[in-house]
Amino acid sequence: MARIAVVDDEKNIREVIRIALEKEFYQVEEYGDGLAAWEALQRTLAAGAAAPPAGTVPAADPPPDLFILDITMPRMDGIELCKKIRRISAAPVIFLSSRDEEIDKVLGLESGADDYVCKPFSLRELLARIRAGLRRTAAGHFAGPGPPESAAKSAGGLLLDEQRITVLWKEKALDCTVTEFRILQTLVSPPGIIKTREQIMAAAFPEDIYPNDRAADSHIKRIRKKFLELDGDFSSLEAVYGLGYKWKEP
Repeated sequence: MARIAVVDDEKNIREVIRIALEKEFYQVEEYGDGLAAWEALQRTLAAGAAAPPAGTVPAADPPPDLFILDITMPRMDGIELCKKIRRISAAPVIFLSSRDEEIDKVLGLESGADDYVCKPFSLRELLARIRAGLRRTAAGHFAGPGPPESAAKSAGGLLLDEQRITVLWKEKALDCTVTEFRILQTLVSPPGIIKTREQIMAAAFPEDIYPNDRAADSHIKRIRKKFLELDGDFSSLEAVYGLGYKWKEP
């Protein structure tokens, strides 16, 4: 049973989402602002890190498997909260926003979000995106990436573990979201082939009928930055002017 954190300063919206999720047998945590959610997450992680007495069951609840965040909230907004979550977790993050401008979407994607649902939203659409995010997410977001298993794709120094949704670059773990993993999958399948922005976003959001291809640049920028933080000489991800991007052949 997946745990889902719903963070929104509008109580009515939280209640509507909670009722819909509980009907689908999800466990729901509600928070009225980003700071309350962040403090609760820190307490959960601290409690989980404490070793329980021998022969007993840990009392602490596990951290959420997926986060639903409003963007505009008091004390800590959704973008800042998402950035904090991304430092410790690859759990899917879905933004709720009444602001549909492109700049808001780019800011959200650069903060580490996996998906967007704009208010007013359809509960059916939100549930479909939640299911899609959870299906593509391995267990143990907060445990850190493990070694790759047999179901893996490789391209030079890159290794993608499709079972655990983990990435290794030159034997170093690269933290990535589910969306980033899917983008890397399509770029290296096979390497050397140019992928358009439309193809990249269709791979990142297969359930989205109208993917925002202009957000591809934001995703690629964030992925490249993560590689450069591991390897200052990284140059395998290449932009092809006027066409899209490609992963260089080894």
